[in-house]
Amino acid sequence: MEQQGILVADKDTAFLKEVADHFTGAGYHVETTNSAVRVLSNILNKQAPVVLLGSDFDKKINLIELVRLLKKCNRHLAVILVSDEASLPIVKRIRKEGIFYYAMRSITPEETDGLNHVVKCGLRVV
Repeated sequence: MEQQGILVADKDTAFLKEVADHFTGAGYHVETTNSAVRVLSNILNKQAPVVLLGSDFDKKINLIELVRLLKKCNRHLAVILVSDEASLPIVKRIRKEGIFYYAMRSITPEETDGLNHVVKCGLRVV
């Protein structure tokens, strides 16, 4: 069986490592980055079906614009936004762009397991 690929984009290297280790252990092929350019390149070239996107990982591009671009590159892409805070106006605006799920940043193994469930659901949708 071919490994399912996911892309994790965040500026926090500790979070990238934690999430990459978790999903690699769960049998996924995981790529990590802290660059919006690399996210776009990955989606254009490899068509990763799921992206876990940190809410403020790259200050060079507005998050809403980035999600809009990602969805234009691949309308079936499951974008899971991972954030430290839950700003209702931002969540509403970002949902209009077509994110698959909005998750609070995991700090416990149980929360990371919950994120694993969301990724599985995202892979089934695409």
